[in-house]
Amino acid sequence: MGTPAGSPTRATVQLDHGVRRDVNRISLLFTGVGAIIGSGWLFGALYASQIAGPAAILSWIIGAIMVLFIGFVYAELSVMFPVVGGIIRFPHYSFGSFASYSAGWISWLAAAAVTPIEVLATMQYAYPYAGWLMTPVEGEYLVSGYGWLIAIALMALYSTINALGVGVFARLNNILVWWKLAVIVLVIVVFFAVSFNPGNLTEFGGFTPEGAGTIFTAIPAAGVAFSYLGFRNGVEFAGETDNPQRNVPFALIGSVVITAIIYVLLQIAFVTGLPQGLLDDGWGELTFAESAGPLAGLALVLGVVWMAWLLRVDAIVSPADTGLIYAGVTTRLSYANARNDNAPQALTRLNRRGVPWISVLLMFVVGCFFFLPFPAWSKFIGFITSAFAVSFAPGCLVVGAMRRQLPDQDRPFRLPGGDTIPLLAFFSSNLLVFWSTWSINEKMLIGLLVGYVVFVIYHVTTKHDTPPIDFKAGSWFPVWLAGMLALSYFGEVTPNQPADAGLVLQGGDGPIGVGLGALIIVVWSVLIYYYAMAVRLPSRRVASYVEKTPTDAPNTAG
Repeated sequence: MGTPAGSPTRATVQLDHGVRRDVNRISLLFTGVGAIIGSGWLFGALYASQIAGPAAILSWIIGAIMVLFIGFVYAELSVMFPVVGGIIRFPHYSFGSFASYSAGWISWLAAAAVTPIEVLATMQYAYPYAGWLMTPVEGEYLVSGYGWLIAIALMALYSTINALGVGVFARLNNILVWWKLAVIVLVIVVFFAVSFNPGNLTEFGGFTPEGAGTIFTAIPAAGVAFSYLGFRNGVEFAGETDNPQRNVPFALIGSVVITAIIYVLLQIAFVTGLPQGLLDDGWGELTFAESAGPLAGLALVLGVVWMAWLLRVDAIVSPADTGLIYAGVTTRLSYANARNDNAPQALTRLNRRGVPWISVLLMFVVGCFFFLPFPAWSKFIGFITSAFAVSFAPGCLVVGAMRRQLPDQDRPFRLPGGDTIPLLAFFSSNLLVFWSTWSINEKMLIGLLVGYVVFVIYHVTTKHDTPPIDFKAGSWFPVWLAGMLALSYFGEVTPNQPADAGLVLQGGDGPIGVGLGALIIVVWSVLIYYYAMAVRLPSRRVASYVEKTPTDAPNTAG
């Protein structure tokens, strides 16, 4: 499918005006590393072990490879179009308003949920010393009493720091990330030094005690994918970095590689550091007396009391930094939705520090409401992973479409292999949706349907002209998602954890297991990919979207 004769093959990229470009190379890398090393590392090793046993090591490796494919795709796009909120704005260029809103709404919901989940992680680790923060209910730790005031206060703190400007945010984040890296490396070294039981890798049911399928189940359910998805911040802050061509690929790819090495080593140290007496009842029953904080619990079992205290401190720092980062990401997503003219223009108003302050306020309010349906850390994980996977998938198609729409566009970072890597990235996104199970995807679907109601209300009530909806160009989105949800509904249940683990998986009860599901998803990914190529917007429309508003942000602060 080539470019029609006489169609433009290049477009002049208009960068966002009014925003500050205060994020350098290391700062951009650290937005990704800081987001990835959040609450996931505090809980993921235990939850992944409960699901997959020692094979959880492979879960972290496979998860990293999948996310790297997605990261490669966005590296090409973000260097080509270094704008604020790229994950939302890229689909608008190739497929129009309907596709970009569909991806943008679910991406915004997922990002808005991350900051409150990090608040909950901080409170859960503090629970043994401040029992009034939460109430344990059937293995979960739920916000209660005065804990609600602390949760709201932390949300307000992260919002305020973001409103002070990207420069303040970047400097503070750099300090916090160095702390987080130092602590996690120290934990790995200490666990290896104090307790090393290699027999744990093969005894107590073998390397895959619950079957090979649990390796993949753990990727969404234990927070593996959730942890890695922080790479996206290199995309969201691309419009605020001083050298996108150099900094963005470095940040996207570097953040995943660095943290993958750390997470794999941590999982090995955790599995081999466990006293064998804790595994007598099997991996699914693994727990600690202080199960609110599993790494601190293991440190106490091993007699390393000072490490447990250090982990309690880090349980404030690590989630706080990630919450701070995602508070910034969420505001940039609502800003991007408004620049696409799919949300009120008030969300684009910048304060004197170049921050969309009304978007910050909206993030705070919605984040607080998220505590109501998801009052515990583990309840957030699957929803966020599935929603982020849905929001990442369109970018994989945009790369292929852009090569057909604007083949001569300057691509300082170009992926080799034609459609191969974009297809692998799309396939990876689809697997994450399928592995999240129906009970999670059902909630994601409800959230998306609510978004479509908001979309209709906005277009009916707005008093100014809005861009064409371009439903035909975006028609692949509902077809694709309907297929993925049907596959999820008929997926196989994998309820291999005890109720008190807080991670009981529920889904469809059909005949489609992990292996068959993957084969179907291969075919479905290829079909949707080339269907999207067929209905993509014409080249001239793409060039106009890139060259004019809504690509260009306002020049003045409001």
